Amino acid sequence: MDIRNNIPLLVMPIMLLLVEAVGIFLALPMQAAGVVAFEDPSSVANPFIFIALLLGFTLVMLVLIKLGGKRVILALVALSVFLTLYFVFWSLGVTALGLSTFGLPFALGGAALGTALLFLYPEWYVIDTLGILIAAGVAAIFGVSLAILPVILLLVLLAVYDAISVYKTKHMIALAEGIIDLKTPILFVIPKRRSYSYRQEGVNLGKEKDERGAFIMGMGDLIMPSVLVVSAQVFLSDATVLGLSVPALGAMVGSVAGMAVLLYFVLSGRPQAGLPPLNGGTILGFLLGCALVGAWGWLPIM
Repeated sequence: MDIRNNIPLLVMPIMLLLVEAVGIFLALPMQAAGVVAFEDPSSVANPFIFIALLLGFTLVMLVLIKLGGKRVILALVALSVFLTLYFVFWSLGVTALGLSTFGLPFALGGAALGTALLFLYPEWYVIDTLGILIAAGVAAIFGVSLAILPVILLLVLLAVYDAISVYKTKHMIALAEGIIDLKTPILFVIPKRRSYSYRQEGVNLGKEKDERGAFIMGMGDLIMPSVLVVSAQVFLSDATVLGLSVPALGAMVGSVAGMAVLLYFVLSGRPQAGLPPLNGGTILGFLLGCALVGAWGWLPIM
């Protein structure tokens, strides 16, 4: 095994923890600013609405890729990125910085600058840095919008969907290839060497693992485990360690364990469904955290 070639794999768990930590940091500002995806966090209908929207968006993207609608795809992605960054900067500006008067221009300016940077200079370090902020923002929005039971149901459904879409229908691989061909900045890029340039080289999924200049990971693979971490921090905050909810801390540990399992299979060089091990590990870690809370005699959590 070429150790140097696989060192970037160690970066992925760190990126996951960063997304989870920033998501927790953004949760309270999001709540205070009223930025939520669902009015009733406890409704079990919410995960099915989420899945329906995801399927619709995926279908639209696949059709556009097949028809060669590059400009429409880029416009949709740019709009999604802009709105996510807008909500992040709006929440931070209004609640954390107290910019009551300048909150709107601060949010618009930050979102516009971040979106422009991603599309005008899509180098791997720009994509990864802003990607962490975008992924954390999405995780915070859905984490404060979904209580524990709907989140777990959503993670289970998404894990099943991801496995089917990668191993059976393979449409997720086609979607990933289309996004990479367009150099659309809605993924994470982890280079194997300092001289690597995503703008110039891209990532060819058709090559063997050892021939590629970088590893890639979909944003959803870091977002979805982080949603449960944020939700546990928001809705189960009675028992904490260093300010972190014990179930949330357990979910973070479990997500890293799930990442380790995923990376073991990634070394095979074939595309892998990330959510089954990631979501599974996160849920198991969360349950372990809940068990510890019960064993330590804290307040009831369920």
